[in-house]
Amino acid sequence: MEKIELAIVIVSLLIWIGLLTLWGQFWQTDQQLEVTETHLEKLPSVCAVIPARNEADLLPKTLRSLLCQNYPGSFTIFLVDDHSTDGTAEVAQQTAQALNKNQQLHVITAQALPPGWSGKLWAMEQGINKATTILEPDYLLLTDADIEHDPVNLRQLVAKAEQENLDLVSLMVRLRCENFWEKLLIPAFVFFFQKLYPFRWVNDPQKSTAAAAGGCILIRTAALKRIGGLQVIRQALIDDCALAHAIKSVKSAPNPHSLGGVGAPSSPPPHSPKIWLGLSSSTHSLRSYPSLSPIWDMVARTAFTQLRYSPLLLVGTLVGMILVYIVPPLGLIVGASTENWLVALTGLSAWLLMSLAYLPMVRFYQCPLWLAFCLPIIAFLYTLMTLDSALRYWQGRGGAWKGRVYRLEGR
Repeated sequence: MEKIELAIVIVSLLIWIGLLTLWGQFWQTDQQLEVTETHLEKLPSVCAVIPARNEADLLPKTLRSLLCQNYPGSFTIFLVDDHSTDGTAEVAQQTAQALNKNQQLHVITAQALPPGWSGKLWAMEQGINKATTILEPDYLLLTDADIEHDPVNLRQLVAKAEQENLDLVSLMVRLRCENFWEKLLIPAFVFFFQKLYPFRWVNDPQKSTAAAAGGCILIRTAALKRIGGLQVIRQALIDDCALAHAIKSVKSAPNPHSLGGVGAPSSPPPHSPKIWLGLSSSTHSLRSYPSLSPIWDMVARTAFTQLRYSPLLLVGTLVGMILVYIVPPLGLIVGASTENWLVALTGLSAWLLMSLAYLPMVRFYQCPLWLAFCLPIIAFLYTLMTLDSALRYWQGRGGAWKGRVYRLEGR
């Protein structure tokens, strides 16, 4: 029995050593949008598309932040009122009127949701169609109605895309982290996302890893057209990562202006699209989570979708979460209580490595440093949320969001 306990905690320790050294340095918080002033010779045109369903309370701040962007180029906003019942459209128009920017805002009334589409993507599809029909912008800014943008955010996003020839630039905006439950669980949400999709790998065109954060995505209109538009991901509940994967996996034609010279081929081969994902400390979400319940619902809504609705992957995930996050403190406790100091020391070592990995994210969110040692408890809660996500799916309640329930089959 003692040999089994030692073997289990050794495996957990080895996993953490591997994660820290071989997994794209996912635990770092250094992938952030630069805040240095940039100047572009050409100012591309941009249209923002905002799907909004019952967001009247937040729009006076979030929509105002977009209307007050200091981007010197052409910038127009298309807000799609997705069957709101709280006066979302009226509040949007009043916000623009108060700033004397009515011409910059177009409010669209969403049509009925057709079969095979998620509500958010259908709203975005209508906004994109209207924007590309009227203005044909160089870029589309896909953002949520709960995001308050820093005044220079759009300017920096466009500069990043233009200077590095990126097809998609996305920000994991700073999520609200004020009350107890937010401080306990929100930094870990971002930490787990980074572990699934190491940002350095996402930003490496030689890697297949692709991800984006739906709250703030700047995408080239030509790149979106190249993949067939949102139609190709119309059923996706995790639409941001699905979009990033579609963009990164479809080869694009090279920029003819970047070619030439002696010996340049007349028909150069297509090149891999480039995307970029990073953290933001200045653009943030105003969505509040006053208790455990809304955070639980947020995770349970898509956790089983992430596992492609597979019972086998669910079991593997549950076992993996226990082995990676729960075993280290248990090894310390069991080893100390039985005076098996090798087990206790191995468990403690794994727990310390785990806390070391989590510490940069805790500091990024300016939370108490002792929370870094709480990751086992936090992971246990997320494990229960994942299990609940599967139960909801099997009960026909999967994907519930703002009065809609989506039961979409995994592919």
